[in-house]
Amino acid sequence: MTTRFFYLSLLTTCLGLLGFGFYLEHVKGLEPCPLCVFQRIAYITIAIIALIAAIHNPNNTRPRIAYNIALIITALVGAGIAGRQTWLQHLPPELVPACGPGLEYMFEVFPFGQALKMILNGSGECAEVDWHFIGFSIAEWSLVCFTAILITTLAATCILKPENRLSKS
Repeated sequence: MTTRFFYLSLLTTCLGLLGFGFYLEHVKGLEPCPLCVFQRIAYITIAIIALIAAIHNPNNTRPRIAYNIALIITALVGAGIAGRQTWLQHLPPELVPACGPGLEYMFEVFPFGQALKMILNGSGECAEVDWHFIGFSIAEWSLVCFTAILITTLAATCILKPENRLSKS
């Protein structure tokens, strides 16, 4: 497998996941909670990094490792957010936090740091499960996807070699 193919595969995967999220929102009417929005931002960030890396197609190990580190950090952040939402979804109903203000309102009224802290703490709407596939919620599937991106990127960091090295071997 080439480095360009790997990055294009990541890009395609993230675009597919984002497309499905927008389908669920705009066709099925599922409104994303604040944690869902931040997971989307993580997928968009991974897609942008993968696009830049695919265009650059680094021949040296250092740039490739730099792209992969950025992908790993973003996948870890996304997995952390999806894990937090999964944890909220599995809380007993009496322990679920109350629903908070909307995302847009928080950013308008509160300082950025405080709004971010409120969002990452989650709220009642983040604990709601409106969709399942094979017994998993959207947050659980997102956690699986971020973990898969993390593992494949870690593996690619160790085994992928740039195209020019493969052709010389």
